[in-house]
Amino acid sequence: MKPVRVKRAYEAPSSDDGLRVLVDRLWPRGLKRDSSKIDRWLKDVAPSDGLRRWFGHDPGRWVEFEKRYRAELAKNAQNVASLRELLKGDKPLTLLYAAKDTEHNNAIVLRDFLRRRG
Repeated sequence: MKPVRVKRAYEAPSSDDGLRVLVDRLWPRGLKRDSSKIDRWLKDVAPSDGLRRWFGHDPGRWVEFEKRYRAELAKNAQNVASLRELLKGDKPLTLLYAAKDTEHNNAIVLRDFLRRRG
């Protein structure tokens, strides 16, 4: 499987990003759609609204968030399959997220989920 990169949506696009896919349920605040260089927005692969609100980007809830989000992904086969299809393309894949925390965010869980389930 080709590498899946993770990057904040607010970071400047780079030539090695390949296909840039936003994986948040909400569009990032202050980011203009026409200048963001986001190729796809797969909001249905993001954590549910309830899980997102419960987590609240609290690192103390990270382990439980990972567990709950992986369970949601396992039940979300159709949307995960759409993302897997993008991996089959010629371009690298970069998952974009808006959170400030670069170590505790849904894109990391999603990337690891895709790697484990190849």
